Amino acid sequence: QLQLAESGGGLVQPGGSLSLSCATSTYTLGYYGVGWFRQAPGKEREGILFISEDGDKTYYADSVKGRFTVYRDNAKNTVYLQMNRLKTDDTDVYYCAAELFSDGSKWSDKREYDYWGQGTQVTVSA
Repeated sequence: QLQLAESGGGLVQPGGSLSLSCATSTYTLGYYGVGWFRQAPGKEREGILFISEDGDKTYYADSVKGRFTVYRDNAKNTVYLQMNRLKTDDTDVYYCAAELFSDGSKWSDKREYDYWGQGTQVTVSA
């Protein structure tokens, strides 16, 4: 069973940058499309971006387009999320999720994903 672990969350000032990682040591992540989601208390989990198994397709929500970048290193079984120009509205718990052999057509639908990480808190505050 695929086990995902996010890391890299923390506190950052508005306008700053933060890098998150999503890694697995239990299986080959290269078979999975990976989505990143975020969720604030009392709100729906929001899909913000997706990367295909080999990294040749990426999709971004409008809320993060131009500020966030996703990339992956399948040799390290890791997907990275680089977040720049952070805003206070980006404060959330961030989750990565994996879908086996995903075509990405429903990348923002959390029901499409087979495995989830435990989440990492990102707080953007002065």
